[in-house]
Amino acid sequence: MFITGTFTVDLNPQQDAMKGKEGIELNRLAISKTYSGELDATSTGEMLSAVTPVKGSAGYVALEQVSGKLNGRVGTFVLQHYGVMDNGDQALQIQVVPDSGTGELEGLTGTMAIIIEDGVHRYEFNFGMKETAGWT
Repeated sequence: MFITGTFTVDLNPQQDAMKGKEGIELNRLAISKTYSGELDATSTGEMLSAVTPVKGSAGYVALEQVSGKLNGRVGTFVLQHYGVMDNGDQALQIQVVPDSGTGELEGLTGTMAIIIEDGVHRYEFNFGMKETAGWT
């Protein structure tokens, strides 16, 4: 299945982040999101990022646990993020952590894309269920 929607995000820097060296800025941030659309949910998580002295070059990893409704089914699941910017060129992978689904979302699989245009955050979510989960 494929769905789209919008989300809001709040990132809060955490004081206990590691200290970078040689011009590298290391950050740890708390994540809070609210998803709207066929994914009607909230999430909390953590992000680790590294920003280099070269403008437009950085990397991040994050985990967020999403809780709410997906196409009317209630449960939770975890998204894992891996993002890199190379002189402004971005590559981002977001995947459902295998076997992280609970409740009616048990067996959830999928990938998500994030699109930011004119300050609006949108998601595109391609998802399915493991055959053993019995989703139809």
